[in-house]
Amino acid sequence: MSKFNKPSDTELKQTLNEMQYKVTQQEGTEPPFNNLYWDHKEEGIYVDIVSGEPLFSSLDKFDAHCGWPSFTQPIEDITLTEKVDTKLFSQRTEVRSAEADSHLGHVFDDGPAPTGLRYCINSASLRFIKKQDLAKEGYESFLTLFE
Repeated sequence: MSKFNKPSDTELKQTLNEMQYKVTQQEGTEPPFNNLYWDHKEEGIYVDIVSGEPLFSSLDKFDAHCGWPSFTQPIEDITLTEKVDTKLFSQRTEVRSAEADSHLGHVFDDGPAPTGLRYCINSASLRFIKKQDLAKEGYESFLTLFE
């Protein structure tokens, strides 16, 4: 059994703010350039705000000039699920957390090397854990990324 569980909807409505709930539970999108992590530069990891699942490393973050945090790859291959999204009159690939099934954003094939991918993620779906706090918060296995 995974240690990353999705709380009940009642709990989520009590712990998440309106934007966080709209993004993660109702597939919303926050405004570009007006969100917490679009230009964030500290070292650490980004986890699912709903479950705590590790999602992305600051080492894979880049400025895509789109107004949302962008990453070249997830921290681990098993942390994300993808599904086809046709809501905006075109086909996109939606990205969701594997355990909590939180809507995170979308992945596009216009990113830089080494993957050529751009994971365009809503800040409202993320919680950042600083490198120096990884062990304290139970993510000590990710310290090796920063050595």
